[in-house]
Amino acid sequence: MKGLSVLPIVTMVVVILGANYYVFYRLWQMMPPVVVGRVLLAGFAIVVMAAPFLGLLGGDVLPVSFTAAMSKVGTSWLIVFLYLLLFFLVADVVRVTRIFPVAKYMYANWAGLGVLFAGVLVLMLSGYFRYAHKDGVELSLSVHKELAGGAPLKIVAVSDLHLGYTIGREELDGWVKLINDEQPDIVLIAGDITDNNVRPLNEQAMADAFRQIRTKYGIYTVFGNHEYIAGTAKAAAFFRSAGITLLRDSAALIDNRFYVIGRDDRSNPDRQSVAQLTTSLDHTKPLILLDHQPYHLEEAAEILRAHP
Repeated sequence: MKGLSVLPIVTMVVVILGANYYVFYRLWQMMPPVVVGRVLLAGFAIVVMAAPFLGLLGGDVLPVSFTAAMSKVGTSWLIVFLYLLLFFLVADVVRVTRIFPVAKYMYANWAGLGVLFAGVLVLMLSGYFRYAHKDGVELSLSVHKELAGGAPLKIVAVSDLHLGYTIGREELDGWVKLINDEQPDIVLIAGDITDNNVRPLNEQAMADAFRQIRTKYGIYTVFGNHEYIAGTAKAAAFFRSAGITLLRDSAALIDNRFYVIGRDDRSNPDRQSVAQLTTSLDHTKPLILLDHQPYHLEEAAEILRAHP
């Protein structure tokens, strides 16, 4: 199996650092030339730009509490940075085209800086409120195949939990409660249970939380790209300790009623095709496919058409 390609990662880092430079350069121009303010801005820039690298690279070395703090700072800055990047790009277009006289607010102007800060703060607070008050979506799906036993199947499907230094045990416990409240027959997790490191999951005994999930048929998952970042061997070991069944280019026949097919993540260039995974299955039974990065969905559609 080939490793993760380095070139896309290096390219992404260079682009992100360049975009950060652009944002901080614009903030520097917007801030009036007050020494204290600019020193604070420069210090802030160093901290938030270093934070994600410290959180990612120091996962096995630095103290968990420090790494968690850096991860949260880096994640929060990423969101703020995207808003600021969009704002400055639009503002520069408006300034160059002279659609509106914005230039006076973009250079050494406390009012412009204050309005920008207030706007970003409102967006962040409203976004956090929405994050903290999630909406559940119930989907009733009908399939043109008979489910043995006649009883309907209740599935709780989740994805991209990204548990780790940023999202910890307390939030996972909340998810477990929500899942159990639904009284599911089976829980399907479509990858990226972990974030960038398995260490915080073990440190916070998150396997215990997963073992509190009550289902008839258990919990099934597949690898996402972040399991490859965290290390597939470590991720697989955690899943075993948590009572989660990992499907890597394999299928499980559940109670002789339906199949759960787990396709390995696209990070593995040698993963099997949907056709290869389903050739030996009984196509009179419902087939549920888990694929974290479901490229070429037409392939799965063709399989279904070929086996009505």
